Amino acid sequence: MPLAAEPRTLADRALAALQDDIVRGVIAPGTRLSESELAMRYGVSRGPMREVIRRLESRKLLERKVHVGTRVSSLDPERLSQLYYVREALEGMAARMAATAMSDTEIRGLYELLARHEQQQDLQEDIAYFQREGDLDFHYRIIQGSHNTALIDTLIGELYYLIRMSRYQFSSVAKRPQAALLEHRRIVEALEARDGEFAEMLMRRHISRARRNIEIECRQPSAATDW
Repeated sequence: MPLAAEPRTLADRALAALQDDIVRGVIAPGTRLSESELAMRYGVSRGPMREVIRRLESRKLLERKVHVGTRVSSLDPERLSQLYYVREALEGMAARMAATAMSDTEIRGLYELLARHEQQQDLQEDIAYFQREGDLDFHYRIIQGSHNTALIDTLIGELYYLIRMSRYQFSSVAKRPQAALLEHRRIVEALEARDGEFAEMLMRRHISRARRNIEIECRQPSAATDW
C-alpha cells in the first residue's frame, strides 16, 4: 500500500473522506448505505462512487449482501477477538523479522515517529492514542520493516483498514494510551538491539493486552448495545 498522500481526483477525495468517516465511526457500523446518497454527500457522480464502494469492500470496511445491500462492516466481539489473535501472531512475526531487516535509518525513524506521537494532546492526557495511516502509523512501519511480502500483503493489503477501525473505536479503552506508547518504545529498543525474539514477544504482549482490554470493554453493559 502506498504511503498516505493528498488525494488527486474527486473520486480519490471521496474515497479518503468516506473511508475516514467509517474508520472514525462517523458512519456507524452496520449502517446501510445508498450509492446515490453517498454520491451526493461526497460530491461525485454515481459511477465514481460505485468504484469507491468496490474499493472499500476490498478493504473489508463495507459488506454487500444479497437482498440487504451494502452496509458498513460490524466488528462484533467474536470477530474482533479473532482479528486480534491474528494480529498478535502475524505482527509478532513481523517484529521478529524487522529486528534484522530494518536499517538503522528506519529504526531512527521509529524513534522520531514516537516523539511526534508523544506531542498529541489526547495521548498526553491519557485519553486516546490514535495514529494516522501509512508512515504515520507505528504498526504500519513495523510491518513494512519486516520486508516480507506475504506479511505485508496480508496485514496491509487485506486487513489494515479493518484493524484501523477497531483500533480507533477502542483507542481510549482502559486508559491504555500512555501504556501503549511505552510498549511501542520498548519494541523499538528491542529492534535497535537486533533482538528479534524479544521484539516478537513484546509485540505479541502489546497486542494481547489490547485484546484483553477490548474483550473486557465489550462485556460491559454499556457496550453491549453497540453491537
